[in-house]
Amino acid sequence: MGESPDTMDDYMRMSKRTARESMYTLSRGVVEIFGDVYLWKPSLHDLQELYAAHEERHGFLVMIGSFDCTQWKWKNCSVAWKGQYASGHHGSPSLVLEAVASQYLWIWNAFFGVTGSNNNVNVLDQLPIFNDLLNGKAPDTPFTVNGNEYKYGYYLADGIYHQYSTFVKAFRHPVEERDHFFKRRQEGARKDVERVFGVLKAKWHIVEHAARPLDLETLRYIMYACIIMHNMVVEDKGRNIAHYIPTEPKHVQFQPRTTDYLYRVVDIQDANKHRQLRKHLTDYIFYGNNNDNDSCCFFF
Repeated sequence: MGESPDTMDDYMRMSKRTARESMYTLSRGVVEIFGDVYLWKPSLHDLQELYAAHEERHGFLVMIGSFDCTQWKWKNCSVAWKGQYASGHHGSPSLVLEAVASQYLWIWNAFFGVTGSNNNVNVLDQLPIFNDLLNGKAPDTPFTVNGNEYKYGYYLADGIYHQYSTFVKAFRHPVEERDHFFKRRQEGARKDVERVFGVLKAKWHIVEHAARPLDLETLRYIMYACIIMHNMVVEDKGRNIAHYIPTEPKHVQFQPRTTDYLYRVVDIQDANKHRQLRKHLTDYIFYGNNNDNDSCCFFF
């Protein structure tokens, strides 16, 4: 993927149009056949494996992964849509890819197709990753840090995102030594998702360069196909943390605007819990887990 259609003219005796349509068909086939296997949502077992791997590598307890967005320029965006898909920051039409990645570059969650005029905060309001948590489709993973209990795992994110209880951000203006230490550790661990974006673009040049297809659905198939094949490469190298289990148990679901649903909304968007969790993680990482054996417990 990513080669010019002209390169196939002499070798494959294929016209530019045939090569282009063949690539579109391939992308659709990859997503429809392998999407369930290589884009599955983490189960409780997967989360435990992720927690163990990230704690060993980065020292962060109950960290699901790193969270961020990147832009894919859209060269042949329709003139009628350019105002919607362009932003002053990027200057040209683009589409947004949101991803959650682990230390071993496996992409656990991907959401592509948001208009480029949105920033990272606007994109956050449209993501299915929190809808699953709010609707009870994602498993709860309660844990305690330094004697304080929390209900959900968290993602490392940069400073632009909201102060959610499921995000852990670095200190913007650290003062104490432990805050500086935590900032370095958090920024170093959060580079996992930045590395994923770099590897994805280097491996599949079609994602590195401006997109040419006119149809938005085709662009989605291409992007998801590249992500699936990226995860295939990670698995082939033996670097995937967990393995696909087709008989994953179903989770309880809540209807929107019910008491349970609204309680989860308030709980996730609690800025006080965000600051409290960051403080407790800072103490845990800086001082170490030397006080007692109950400073971090899991309740799976």
